[in-house]
Amino acid sequence: MLTCPAGHDSVSTDYCDVCGLLMEAGEKPAPAPEPAAMPCPVCGEPQTGRFCEGCSYDFVAAGPAPTVVAPAPTVIAPLLTPQPSGTAWTVTVFADREYFDTMRSEDDDVEFPAYCPERVFALRGAQVRVGRFSASKGIDPEIDLTGPPHDPGVSHLHVLFVAQPGNGWAIIDLGSTNGTRVNAAADPIPRGQAVPVRSGDRIHLGAWTTLTLKQDNPS
Repeated sequence: MLTCPAGHDSVSTDYCDVCGLLMEAGEKPAPAPEPAAMPCPVCGEPQTGRFCEGCSYDFVAAGPAPTVVAPAPTVIAPLLTPQPSGTAWTVTVFADREYFDTMRSEDDDVEFPAYCPERVFALRGAQVRVGRFSASKGIDPEIDLTGPPHDPGVSHLHVLFVAQPGNGWAIIDLGSTNGTRVNAAADPIPRGQAVPVRSGDRIHLGAWTTLTLKQDNPS
């Protein structure tokens, strides 16, 4: 027995036996539920694309959801080749006058910093973000280029180091405003694509920031 739009039981399938309303063709099947978005293993934000909108975690390069090792809340990406023991990668950040002079234009009001001490960061784990800290956006990159001095051309999330099999690294531009260049190339690297880098390569960001990659005890 069918039910008409007014709620009456009816034997007829065309018009209701009680009120005469046109019967519906039948009960419509409930729509299939939409698959739940994969949560980011780092910050918990739902996945909407390759990179997490909350922390820029790369779902593609890191593979399946990482394993959390109890009791410490350390996130491990199981499909990436671990770095061999005895080998260390570092990034040295400095103000590059030559790059600054090459990139600036006549109407550029950005000044080269009078003093900018070199800073050295270790590359550890599966991914290392480079950018500038922002409390309002919840961005706290592993390599924080906030300053002082402040390079206005560096985006809050500028570039991502991704560990590669065989103890190598690649970089991915995370959609930065001013792009990322390697070894003073005229054109920036494509956004969102992994570009392999080697020890000694120079990665240029912003107006005057350069990162020099170094591998200790290379195999």
